Amino acid sequence: MSDSSRDTAEGAGWGTAERGEYTQLMPARVEKLSWLNPGTLWAARNGVLASWFGDPTGRTRSRWAAQRAAAGAPADKVIRRDDPERFSFMVIGDTGEGDEPQYAVVPGFLKASQDTRFAVIASDVIYPVGSADDYDSKFFRPYQDYRAPIYAIPGNHDWYEDLGAFMRVFCDDAPPLPAEPAPRPLTRAWLRQLLWHRPRTGDGQRLDEARKLRSSVDQQAVQPGPYWAIDAGPVRIIGIDTGLLGTIDAEQGAWLREVSQGPRPKILITGSPLYVDGEHHPCPIDGGGTVDDIVRDPDHHYVAAIGGDIHNYQRYPVDVDGRTVQYVVSGGGGAFMHATHTIPRISVANVGEQDFRCYPLRGDSLAFYSRLYGRRLRLRRFFTLTEAEATAVIAERLGITPARAPGPSARVTWRTRLVASLLGAGGRPDRTSRFRLPVRKIYTQLFSPGSATYSPPFFKCFLRLDVTPDALRLRCFAATGNRAQEADPPVEDEVTIPLV
Repeated sequence: MSDSSRDTAEGAGWGTAERGEYTQLMPARVEKLSWLNPGTLWAARNGVLASWFGDPTGRTRSRWAAQRAAAGAPADKVIRRDDPERFSFMVIGDTGEGDEPQYAVVPGFLKASQDTRFAVIASDVIYPVGSADDYDSKFFRPYQDYRAPIYAIPGNHDWYEDLGAFMRVFCDDAPPLPAEPAPRPLTRAWLRQLLWHRPRTGDGQRLDEARKLRSSVDQQAVQPGPYWAIDAGPVRIIGIDTGLLGTIDAEQGAWLREVSQGPRPKILITGSPLYVDGEHHPCPIDGGGTVDDIVRDPDHHYVAAIGGDIHNYQRYPVDVDGRTVQYVVSGGGGAFMHATHTIPRISVANVGEQDFRCYPLRGDSLAFYSRLYGRRLRLRRFFTLTEAEATAVIAERLGITPARAPGPSARVTWRTRLVASLLGAGGRPDRTSRFRLPVRKIYTQLFSPGSATYSPPFFKCFLRLDVTPDALRLRCFAATGNRAQEADPPVEDEVTIPLV
């Protein structure tokens, strides 16, 4: 197996490397998605409108569920498969930007996914707004050679057009919902409807042609709605839809409590991770309670909770009354990279730094962003840190032993300290924190994706899960865009989870 980023800098994708063959998979014309484009921002406005004027996601989701039930979908929303007791499946999150970082994941994904029974996309199948015509280059084309079914849960971007395209692709070509009565004038609902983004006229005309790319019988998957459960071998995999704002409605909450009953080991797939960046986000349920309350209940037998939305990999082994639940972030499937170097020293739910895992490593993340900002601000000589310098200054700021030794030549100077501080390394406030550049804050997240790089290393990732009656092995594989990691995808993290 090839070196990972924990072994060598070359294993992380740094240094002189040959670009992979993923570019041959891409369409002739690729539109690079820019989050600095005012048109893109305006199209993706529904999340902001929902937070200002009320979130209609729960009501719309209920209407989709009722439509699917009327069409004959199982009332319990459980997909019952005939997988053996020993089988494997893939999880990949936040995939669909349709550019080089997404396609760079594909060769390694296809290698690592050989003999798997199905895959799950965990959040944000399509950027920027989930349009039907984007499924050609952002779903059907990249995964045309994956010979098994693909299930999905929607992310907030899939909801920006009320989930219509998602339902057509994954839910048996579900027809559009009928229009609702107009709200009373001058109410919050009226203002929201007035400003609400809707699909453009004629969207989806290319969908039938795009489906031909994944048209074989063994690739077909029909799911009962935007949330579902899969009984596969000895486990139940439960996918929940957290909508625009990272919550679930009361109807879905009642269903989740019901399908979580029983002794079968369970894995949660969610669009909003429950532990992320050293913080706990339990995911509220309308009417009371949280998703994590359900996960932590010993009668429900959850062993893992995997969330997308954040574009990197993180793992938190949380002790819950004497048993360990693995809380995982897996959103590195193709969209721009969210920084890991801004994650503080971990101390949450009795999980310490020695138990925490992330990819990219914090030092690699800082080196990546230092290059990005140096290029964007035209201050390359000042901002750019080598991966060794970045690793060393992260170790100093957080007081940790780095997963990959920086080497004796990596000196921590006033410049490396200043750049690390300006880029928010370690999430620790200091004298320069008021001048910190935008890396994680929601009001400045647009800058980083707008500066996305289209040359390796990309620091993307995906999961393979191998199930037996006794255990679940979870592995995080890296995709850098370089040929070496494409031919032999390195394992960045691995954990075996008992099922008995």
